[in-house]
Amino acid sequence: MKVATITTAGKQVDLSYLDQGEGMPVLLVHGFASNKEINWANTGWLRDLNHAGFRTIAFDNRGHGASTKFYQPGDYSLEWMAEDAINLLDHLGVGQAHLIGYSMGARISTTLAMHHGARFGRVVLSGNGWGMVEGSGDWTPVHDALLAPSLDAVTDARGRAFRAFADQTGSDRAALAACVTGVRELIPETWLPYIQNEVMVAIGTEDDLAGSGEKLADALPNGRYLAIPGRDHMKAVGDRVHKQGAIAFLTEN
Repeated sequence: MKVATITTAGKQVDLSYLDQGEGMPVLLVHGFASNKEINWANTGWLRDLNHAGFRTIAFDNRGHGASTKFYQPGDYSLEWMAEDAINLLDHLGVGQAHLIGYSMGARISTTLAMHHGARFGRVVLSGNGWGMVEGSGDWTPVHDALLAPSLDAVTDARGRAFRAFADQTGSDRAALAACVTGVRELIPETWLPYIQNEVMVAIGTEDDLAGSGEKLADALPNGRYLAIPGRDHMKAVGDRVHKQGAIAFLTEN
């Protein structure tokens, strides 16, 4: 594990990251309440991408894992979290990389493709479909669940799921509560026609958080859709169909 000290929007951020393998770099952006190990290392993504001939760069988003924590919602936005990623690539001297993002990481990755498309080759948006445009319900119960005295005090189903996940990962729940409030802005539909990268949208068929993957893929000039059979939002991450489909997409001519 390494740490890059960067400056985004005038604030210093220490980003913990893993950088391994050789070949075309792939930047991996994890989901909310996760981290680089849980989202990418433990699920076999880094191993499989390295075996396929890619260099992998996976980092902890601000507020997550071993990276800098902030406790005000105003310190979290898709734009700033995307700039963190660009600043990490600059720190590493990486001019261009493929891009894979899961859930919140897919929204960050869409922001990257919109504002920094030339820095990226192919893009995989996983675990987030049309929900990034139209919203995916009320996340206030997740905020409240993260700050509740215990899991037993949480009754909302989505809140319980994310509180249990945060407890499992040993996350800083106060930082996550600030993040989930600050980073809820939607992706403007008007952005999508301007994203010229080849994009794969990959979503579990049982995912009730992501929204339609087909609709998002159809709205992108160079989009395609991969269904991950029988998987919900949590279980789609490390699914074999997901990984094999993404690697095939990144390696095709």
